[in-house]
Amino acid sequence: MMLLCINIVVKAQGRDSLNYKFSLKSAIDFALTHQTAVLNASVDEEIARNTVKQTVGIGLPHVSTSFNFQDFLKLPTTLLPGEFASPPSSTPIPVTFGTKYSSTLGIQLNQLLFDGSYIVGLQASKTYKELSVRNSTRTRIETAVAVTKAYYSALVSKEQLVLIDANLVQLTKSLNDTEAMFKNGFSEKIDVDRLQVLKNNLETDRENVVRLFDINVDLLKFQMGMPIQVSLVLTDKISDVRAEPVALQVSDTAAYKGRIEYSLLETQKKLNELDLRRQKSMFLPTLSGFASASKSFQSDDLPKHFEQSFPTSVIGLTLSWNIINGGQRIYQVRNAKLTVQKSENDMLNLKNGISLEISNGQKAYLSSLRSVENQQRNLSLSAEILRVSRIKYEQGVGSSLEVTIAETSLKEAQNNYIKALYDLLINKVDLDKAAGRINY
Repeated sequence: MMLLCINIVVKAQGRDSLNYKFSLKSAIDFALTHQTAVLNASVDEEIARNTVKQTVGIGLPHVSTSFNFQDFLKLPTTLLPGEFASPPSSTPIPVTFGTKYSSTLGIQLNQLLFDGSYIVGLQASKTYKELSVRNSTRTRIETAVAVTKAYYSALVSKEQLVLIDANLVQLTKSLNDTEAMFKNGFSEKIDVDRLQVLKNNLETDRENVVRLFDINVDLLKFQMGMPIQVSLVLTDKISDVRAEPVALQVSDTAAYKGRIEYSLLETQKKLNELDLRRQKSMFLPTLSGFASASKSFQSDDLPKHFEQSFPTSVIGLTLSWNIINGGQRIYQVRNAKLTVQKSENDMLNLKNGISLEISNGQKAYLSSLRSVENQQRNLSLSAEILRVSRIKYEQGVGSSLEVTIAETSLKEAQNNYIKALYDLLINKVDLDKAAGRINY
């Protein structure tokens, strides 16, 4: 038992110590095979396939067998009219019929020959299977979107960390230079204190960004269905993501056809139409055939009970037709028609909603793209202003306050750039989803 426990612990530690290096595509591929929602969607597909086979089985032959054994502790008594007696009597005569032991062995075959609701049910079961497949596709798309957004969030945090580290290196150099100038009497103590405050704040920001990066990576692992304990390294670069072209959706009235949500509504409408046909088929009769064969054994002596049998066989048809049921079927048909009408309304509303999503997504993406370009220019300008301010301060023609203001402006420009970059990547994903370009 000790060896077994050690083996289990070693294997668990081996799994926990795994190091994964994933690009966005490989992260999505991993999620599509490990994420719980995707796995459950695959299970639902299998359940739908089994349900189709189950429905088909209703119209296949049904065979059943039965065996019945009875031991009459006291045989039943029947009263016969006295006229059967000799001589006739006006008093009923008690007569005992049967044997002490009685058993019956039989087999029966039933076959559905015609049932309108069964025929429609076969078509509906196949459509139900189609609905489960499309639901599974929607789950995969939603998983891919969630993984992509989590991956981009981690990349943005990583980029923010790179900017802070570069800024921290420059700020540390400025602080060291200012301290040296203060020791030589060329600057004041307040100049050193101002830069020290900036450095302390920047180090705090760095710690917060490191924690945020770890949180984003853990969120990515969760969206992928990966254990949180393993190590995950992101191999994609944010510059590569930004370099990817994003096709803007031209005005197309049929753009909604690429969306899985619309396909789901189409399938749901088809199911509602089939339900309407099923309700109408309830007005038709049902025809089924049957055949049965049995043997009965009767005796007063149990050891000789099965020596003599009395066979019986029969075949026949059963026609059933519910002619009047209080008008229930009429209202069931009406409600089914109204359900189909609701599906049509939902499809029309979804068309308009998808067009609105595409329009808003394009505007948000273009706006965020321009914002990133502006913030990138501001970042470059802030870095240049800081460089000039430091040179002027080192040459004695500028003040330390200018350097402090320039450092603060650079930090603000970096934060604005990171926020704009995050908005750009998220809007990119939302636009691709709205346009139906994310398919798995």
